[in-house]
Formats: sequence, C-alpha cells, structure tokens
Amino acid sequence: MQAMMLRLDALIRRRRRLVIAAWVVLLAAALPFAARQSDNLTSGGFAVPGSQSIAVERALARDFPGTQRAALGVVVLPQAGATAAQRAAALDRVAAAADAVEDVSLPARALAAAQRDVRRDGPVVVPLRVATTEDEANDVAIALREELGVATGARDGVRMHLVGQGALWAGLQEISKEDLEAAEKTGFPLVLLILLGVFGSLAAAALPLALGAFSVLITGALIYLLSLTMDMSVFVTNMASMIGIGVAVDYSLFVLARYREEIVAGQAPDQACARAMATSGLAVVFSGVTVIVSLAGLWMIDNNAIRSMALGAILVVAVSVLGAATLLPALMRTFGHRAYARSKLFTSLSLALRSRGRRRPGSTAPGAPERPDFWTRWTRAVMRRPVLSVVLVGGLLLVLAIPALSLETGAGALRQFPPGYETRAGFEAAARVVPPGETAPLKVVVRGGDAAAERVAARLRRDPAVARVAGVQRSRDGRSSLVTAIPRADGEAAETKAAVDRLRAALPAAAGAGTRVDVGGVSAEQRDSEQLIAGSMWKVLLFVLGLSYIVLLVLLRSAVLPLKAVLMNLLSVGAAYGVLVAVFQWGWFDGFMGFQSPGHIDTLTPPLVLAVVFGLSMDYEVFLLSRIRERYQATGDTRRAVAEGLARSARTITSAALIMVAVFAVFVGTGVPSIKEIGLGNAVAIAIDATLVRLVLVPAAMELMGRWNWWLPRPLGRILPDTSFEELPSRPEPAAA
Repeated sequence: MQAMMLRLDALIRRRRRLVIAAWVVLLAAALPFAARQSDNLTSGGFAVPGSQSIAVERALARDFPGTQRAALGVVVLPQAGATAAQRAAALDRVAAAADAVEDVSLPARALAAAQRDVRRDGPVVVPLRVATTEDEANDVAIALREELGVATGARDGVRMHLVGQGALWAGLQEISKEDLEAAEKTGFPLVLLILLGVFGSLAAAALPLALGAFSVLITGALIYLLSLTMDMSVFVTNMASMIGIGVAVDYSLFVLARYREEIVAGQAPDQACARAMATSGLAVVFSGVTVIVSLAGLWMIDNNAIRSMALGAILVVAVSVLGAATLLPALMRTFGHRAYARSKLFTSLSLALRSRGRRRPGSTAPGAPERPDFWTRWTRAVMRRPVLSVVLVGGLLLVLAIPALSLETGAGALRQFPPGYETRAGFEAAARVVPPGETAPLKVVVRGGDAAAERVAARLRRDPAVARVAGVQRSRDGRSSLVTAIPRADGEAAETKAAVDRLRAALPAAAGAGTRVDVGGVSAEQRDSEQLIAGSMWKVLLFVLGLSYIVLLVLLRSAVLPLKAVLMNLLSVGAAYGVLVAVFQWGWFDGFMGFQSPGHIDTLTPPLVLAVVFGLSMDYEVFLLSRIRERYQATGDTRRAVAEGLARSARTITSAALIMVAVFAVFVGTGVPSIKEIGLGNAVAIAIDATLVRLVLVPAAMELMGRWNWWLPRPLGRILPDTSFEELPSRPEPAAA
C-alpha cells in the first residue's frame, strides 16, 4: 500500500496544477447546491417497519379515505391595541395563505368560528385541513410559514404562529440552518488560531482550513442532491459540518506534521512529501475508511433519520480523505517552503519567549547531555508508577460514567426550541385555548364491530392522559373503526408516550376477544422509534467493538493491544454518556447562559456518539500505536518504544484533538439540544481519549503488560499481513517525472 501511495504522490507531483484545477471546478459546481442543502430536508424517517404506528398509517390510507392524517393550525395572536379591522385582515391573510399553498385548505366552519373568536382578546387557533401525511406536512408547513410571514414578527397589530407536528419540524429546520451558519462563522476562525499556534505560519495553517472548507461545501452539495431522492433528516447538515471541519483539518494536520518532520530531518521537499504521504497519508486513508465503516454500523438501526445522519458524516469523511490524499499534497508542493517554514513573525516571537525562560545551569555547556523533551519526561513519569496511574485515571473515568446508568432517552422537536423562540411561543399560546395534544391526536384502529369500537372509546375516555375522544369513524369496508383521542399534554410529552404504552396493553382486552387494536399517531410513532433505537444499541455496540478489535489486530499484529484499546474507548464513551446525563437529563447547568435541559437525552444521541467516538478514536490509536510498534521493532524495548513513540506523536495528536474538541464545542454553544448533545458527547470523549487515555492509560497499561503487549498466536501471525504506516522499507527518492 505504501508503494501505491508513492505512485499516487508521483502522479500528483507531475499534475498538481490539474489536480488543483479539478478541485476548484468541483467546488464551483458544488457551491449553488451547497447553498440549498437545507431546502429538502425532512422531519420523516422515524417510521418503524412492522410497528403499530405504521399499521395505523397504512389503515388510514387504505380504509379511511378523506381522513385527515396530519394536523396544522394557525395561531392568530392580536397584539395590545389591535383593531377589529386588523384582526379581520389577519384572518383574510390566513385564508389567502391556505389558498396559495398546495394540499392545504381552510374549512368554512373553521373560518366562521375564528371570525367569532377573534373579536375577543387572546389567541385564536384556526385549524387547517391538510391533505398529506404527517411526514409530508413538513414541506407544507415551510410554505405556510413563508406565506404567513411567521418569521417576520407582528404585522398590522397581529402576530401569526403555525402549530402542528409539521410546523415544529419546519421551525427546527430553520433554527438548525441559523445555528449551522453561526457555528461555521465561529468554528473556522477558532481552528485557524489553533493551527497558527501549531505551525507558526499562516500559509501552513491555511492548508488544513482550505481542505475543511472544501470538504464541508462539497458534502453540502451531495446532501442536497441526495435529499431529492431520499429522506434526509433536518439535522444532517449540522452533523456533516461538525464532523467534517474537525476530520478534514485533523487529517491535513497529521500529513503536514509528518511532512515538516521529514524536512527537519534533512529530506528535500519532494522527498519529504513522498515520505509523508506513504506514512501518515496512508494512515489517514486507513483511519478514514475505519471511521466510515464504524459510522456504517448505524445502518444496523432500521431508522431513516439516523441512517441519513450517518450518511452525511460518511460523505464528509470520504471527501476529507480524498482531499487529504490528492488536494493536500498538490497544495503542499504549490506553497513550497511556506508549507513547512515558520514565518519570521512567529520565529521572532518564539525566540523572544525562549529568551525569557530560565535555563538550567550548565545546559548549554559543550558536551552537556541533551535534556529529554516534555513528552519523554511525561511518559517516563507515568511508566514509573503504572499501577497508580491506571487506578487514578481509570477510577476517575468510572466515576464520570456513573450517571450513565440512569440514562433516559426521548424524541421530539418542541423542547428543542429555546424558551421564547417563535415556534415554541406559538404552541404555548395555542395551549391556552385548546388542549396541547389537539395537533397530535392518538389514532386507534379497531378491527371489529361497532360494539368493540365503543368499548375502546369508553376505555380511552377513562384514561387520565386523554382530554376527550374526538369521534369514532367506520371504515369504507365496514370491518374496522377509527377512534380519535386528544391527549391532555402535547404529543411529545412523556405522559402522552406513557399513555401509548398503557393503552396498547389495555385496549385489546377492553375491545374483546378476536379484536385487533393498533394505537398510532405522532406520539406512538415517536415511541416506536425510541424503542427501536434503544433495542438496537447492542448491535451497534458489538459492531464497533468488533470492528475496532479487528482493525487494530491487523495493524498492530497483537492480540492484546486491540483489547486494551477497545476497553479504554468504552471508558471514554461511558464517561461522555455520564456527562451528558448530568447536563441534559439532570440539568446541572440549567440557567447557565440561558440553557435549559430537556430532561432526557435525545434518542439519536447515544448511537451517534458511540459510532463517531469509536471511529475518531481509531485515528489517534493508529497514529500513536503504529509509532510505538515501529520503535519496538527497531529497539525490542517496550518502555523505550512507548516513550519514543509517544514523544514523536503526542504533540500532533494533542493538537488534532484540540481542534476536534474546539469544533465540537462550537456546536455545543450554538446548536439545538440534540446537536448540543452530540457536540458535547463527542467533545468530552475526544478530550478524554487524547489526554487521560493516550497520555496516561496507554503508557501505564503497556508498562504493566510488558512483552505481553505484542503477543500474537503463531497461526494467526502467519495469516495476518505485515502492516506498517510509520516506517518505509527504504528511503524513497523523489519519483521521476
């Protein structure tokens, strides 16, 4: 594989202008589509095959033609001092908007009732008739928001809001787009500052940043194109940007750091670039493929929303790897010495800072022994007390993970909005005049006679979570009935979802023997999705654990080191889950900077954090342990190999992790709770992995295991390939043109 990377590097060296031009053309073509990447995102993707909610949805389409399957309403909220004419004009705007948007109408009876109610003070809810499914209502809601001018605030003394599940997701799509723009405006300058500190050169710092921008924009275009043919979650753009900025910059950093290391070692620029691509460049490709496969494990969950988010992350990682393997070496050669030399300004500052530092007496005397660098001293200190290091750090991570034992998940959009945000304010205003569950009714399909349907309706009326039974409708073929119940709480509330579980257990007995009862609706669909994802976590966990072990087994040719790595990654993920529970479920930081916890962890967060963290941790594992293995093969001394391998890679790994943590932290500060959770979980796990795990647990554990680190059964050793990323069999000369 190293020979392949050398051939690729030689080709890029000869055709670097063509490579750069191809990427520029690709970027130019992608920009118009990237600007529209949020246009076709959807709230759908939560349907669970074989569930009761799906059975109800299919029964509505087949047996109850004309039944409204989605609920939307307009909240007309007169401001203080609004005149009668302004209130009447507001209702005219509602009617005009309903006429202008396809699949929406305003029933005459609803309009007449609203005309009576609007004369009184307070909000008025105008129900609309929607001829789409609940998933498709998202697009209808987006169009209605535009027609009504919802985002522009009060107009002529009246404020408009849109309510309903589709309205929630339409508002969430808008706020997610705003958050993404804010995060990118903050994230890129922050990453630039870190890179300036690492490289001491604006030109060198610009290379990883350029690759990050290229990757995110091109992936945005791919997301738009895919959204034309498949459901893509409203969160996919945030997920892709969050992962893309960090991964693309990290991969560039690894290659550039090795390139500069080779230059310092005396290699000519072309030769240094070839060596960097054949070592760290190959490791980047290997790591990227591993991250992609790890994220692909999320496809084991039969949920289109989580699959689309995984797909967005997979695409941005793939584009980042392709850029690091082709665009980066072309830019490195084009930039020349500016890609590896520190600028005069940073060199001067560095010399000034060093001159102020206290020197150890005699350290500059001729023949004085060279003082080990910080990382070598650190590693030796840790390895002198390995048991203490493992106990202290392992104990700390276990303590951080304790809250994860209380982890509770939930799904929904309403509580994603900050207090006072327009969409949430509309629902709160509507709840003052109609039950909060009015726009998310429970839909119960009873396959039996009229008597069975009436018994089900009577049981629903007795349930404490039900405000009223809206009606009983007979199917077209007369074989089943639809009973519609309005919950007291909103459709995403915990008590409404608890009612779904309770009713599913109780209604079949109430209906009588030989009768089938299915409970559906928004709350039921979310409950089915929550149970599916929670029940599939073990499959994702086994997949990423097995993948991590096999990859490291092949790379390190050790049966012990991969097991150590898997256990330590589990500690990192467990600690991240614990922090998430403390912050988002227990609300330890409620009120800080206006933050309010939703009281649970979003259903999508645990599997996404698990797959992302295991995938990204493999990057650091590959770069660190491959360096240690290379030094062990050269010296045969585990302690020396760990010290030298860590000393050579620690600065780069720490810098890369700092960038990744900074990017995730930006999304913690700007995103809606579900994005904040993913950002915080990944930031905590990566920070722990790159510091406590890589700098303490790894050297301490390897010291305790000694030669057992490299144990491999002989039959397995004959099968596995001999892989090495950090050492070439010979020093390659620049390839001939």
